Amino acid sequence: MGFYLIFLLVLFLAIVFVVIPLVFLVKIWGYVYPFLFWGAIYVPTTKERVGKMVKLLEIKPSQTVVDLGAGDGRLLIALAKEGAKAYGYEINPLLVSKARENIKEAGSDGSAFIYCKSFWRQDLKDFDAVVVFGMKHMMKRLEKKFERELKPGARIVSNYFTLPTWLPAKEEDKIYVYIKK
Repeated sequence: MGFYLIFLLVLFLAIVFVVIPLVFLVKIWGYVYPFLFWGAIYVPTTKERVGKMVKLLEIKPSQTVVDLGAGDGRLLIALAKEGAKAYGYEINPLLVSKARENIKEAGSDGSAFIYCKSFWRQDLKDFDAVVVFGMKHMMKRLEKKFERELKPGARIVSNYFTLPTWLPAKEEDKIYVYIKK
């Protein structure tokens, strides 16, 4: 009887102090790991804000749009439904996998594409528009990237965070629209 109680106690302690924390870490690791080493933590944009961002971009059919930090692909899907060719870059492989699944389920796999790559290493010269939900600490560097790489007339929609020296052409509910000069 004593052995049985000891066994149950060890099993209980193993579950509480090993299994449960490991399950928790596995669940959040895909969200936290990229933040620790490369960039922003994943914060999904609400459906309402996605709609506002797409509307403010004023997409024309066949335009090419890039989502920098595409997360689970929700903006890519919304852009594709408006007729754009939507490309996304995301460094979190778990989110890329989820985005690919979401894109396929939405029937947008012919017009929405996501790559497991850092957008910092991608040239943006071929894009007509950019959407970004960056963080304050990266906006100055992003602004320099936009100045170097985007073509004149390219539109940028930023969710919550402003570019440091550019004046927005439009602003609605902390969604900022910029036009590259």
